[in-house]
Amino acid sequence: MLLGSLALWIAQPQLAQALPPADDLPEEVLRTEIITGARSPIDGKPVTAAEYAELQRQLRSLPPELQQQVPDNYRELITLLRLRKFIKTVLPFIPIR
Repeated sequence: MLLGSLALWIAQPQLAQALPPADDLPEEVLRTEIITGARSPIDGKPVTAAEYAELQRQLRSLPPELQQQVPDNYRELITLLRLRKFIKTVLPFIPIR
């Protein structure tokens, strides 16, 4: 009996060792952090949030003839790839390459 009690006392977890360091931010706080930096959709360089918003506004205000248009053959290929992905998701046992 005494031996069993001693074994349970020794095996008792040390609660203070299970705590994270004091300077560690909780995941809940990190998830709510506002991201103020972004990357340019044109060249991938880092930009601030204000520069990113201005760039998006400029891209939306371009005339339709200057906006990038996807050629029809690429549009068809993208549609077929999306269809293939959907079929592989719904019917994974069908061997589609």
